[in-house]
Amino acid sequence: MKHRRIFSLALASALALSLAACQSGGEADGSQDAPPAGVAVQVQEVKVDTISTENNVSGRVVTDGQESVFVAAQAQCIALYVEAGDQVTAGQRLCTLDMASTLSSYNAANISYRSAVQGYEDQAAIFDRQIALAEKNVSDLKALFEIGAASQMEIDQAELSLQTAQAQRTSTLAQLEAGMQSYKSNVEQLAGVLENVDSRGNVIAPISGTILSLNAAEGGYVSPSAPVAVIDGVDVLEVAVSVSEALVPKLAEGDEVDVSIGALNLQLVGTIKKIESSASMQTKLYNVTISIQEDIPGLLSGMFADVSFRTDTSADTVVIPTEAILTSNGVQYVFVAENGAARYAEIATGLTGNGVTEVTSGLKAGDMLVTVGQAYLSDGDPVRIVSGEG
Repeated sequence: MKHRRIFSLALASALALSLAACQSGGEADGSQDAPPAGVAVQVQEVKVDTISTENNVSGRVVTDGQESVFVAAQAQCIALYVEAGDQVTAGQRLCTLDMASTLSSYNAANISYRSAVQGYEDQAAIFDRQIALAEKNVSDLKALFEIGAASQMEIDQAELSLQTAQAQRTSTLAQLEAGMQSYKSNVEQLAGVLENVDSRGNVIAPISGTILSLNAAEGGYVSPSAPVAVIDGVDVLEVAVSVSEALVPKLAEGDEVDVSIGALNLQLVGTIKKIESSASMQTKLYNVTISIQEDIPGLLSGMFADVSFRTDTSADTVVIPTEAILTSNGVQYVFVAENGAARYAEIATGLTGNGVTEVTSGLKAGDMLVTVGQAYLSDGDPVRIVSGEG
């Protein structure tokens, strides 16, 4: 009987130890299945790049056709390089005119216009500094008035000085702007005279093709009433678009643009060939012609084309994906992964491009920017990087 009791106690002890071991093993297994700590995020290393603002317009594919080459001034032809019947390419010299006086006037007008613009900007900056000081003086006097250290008369005098400075700014800048616009008009008028003429007085073929007629002769004179030459253009396809007066000053002949032909699912790079110097009377828009590469299979005149002009370029600047930026109460911010935690960073932004944004402050090259999962973060939260670019 005594032996049976000892055996029962031993068996109970063994079962208890076995149960404890099983529970311990289960807890160990459970700890291995627990998910890693931290919010799962994707990151991208912040880099310095170049960004350009994109302005998108729609147009059509056209043929360049026949074109008459005019010079809006009477000038002597001092050299002739082609004859009727010759084949020419766009940009080729047709003749050289004695345009020294007009070119000199154009250069002088350009200098005057740039000087007027600089003067306007300098004067505006001076007024802005004066007004800022006057506003600070009013604010300081009001603060002193609250503690009995300034009088209401002093505040009134300071506010009067501020109003005087503001009125003077408006009046002076209006006069400077009128002068600036006058110089600009002079430049545009002379630019119209020099259309199709380069800086050396060479008349340039605007399109490729065959010269059908030529009204220039060495030693003779050309006049605004007759074209210098008429060119029958080869069947070259171009893209024609119309742009607003706000965009046209930012464009220049020779600039590259992105062209998309939806019907062909085609993306290509074109070059601005010509910018009209005056707006259409009907649309009030400026016509822009874009050269595109030749021999594109399936490309036909009349197809729709979308054009993206790249303007306001900023080089060597921090550029990040726009989708990484969050906004709250007018404040823009991002999250950066540092030492396994999320760091909140307020930023200031500049130019925006195709899915990217310039950051002018708040980030630096090398920061690990959170690009996915940032909406679930708060400052200091632990993060777990699941993928991204190093």
